[in-house]
Amino acid sequence: MTSLNIQERQLGGVTVVDLAGKIFIGETNRQLHDALKRLVSEGKRQILLNLAKVTNIDSSGLGEVVAGFTTLRNAGGELKLVNLPAHVWDLMTVTKLYTVFDIFEDEATAVGSFEEPADPLATGPLTASVPAGSAANDLI
Repeated sequence: MTSLNIQERQLGGVTVVDLAGKIFIGETNRQLHDALKRLVSEGKRQILLNLAKVTNIDSSGLGEVVAGFTTLRNAGGELKLVNLPAHVWDLMTVTKLYTVFDIFEDEATAVGSFEEPADPLATGPLTASVPAGSAANDLI
């Protein structure tokens, strides 16, 4: 039995990863690593880690969060954090990692902070005006 529960949900183009439990060296650390790696391989580039229910995290777990940040940045994406419990915030302060991450107190603000993904289909189909009597118009 593991002590880390990982749930994923989509809010627009942002994948919210809800973490609950402990993130320690070993199995739970690997769970987080595998989850982030899979999301990147699926093309997810905007990831928000919700740490509200993280009960404990060690240096290895914190290192895994940093590794996920680097992996996403190298893939052209972003990893942001929301709802840090006091003990996690303390670790971020001691390690000065609060200067590296975008950290938010509420989910709506965090989700809104991501840039809209570039989607060429989002603007609708491409259309061109074809003058009457042109050869292209004869094909229609």
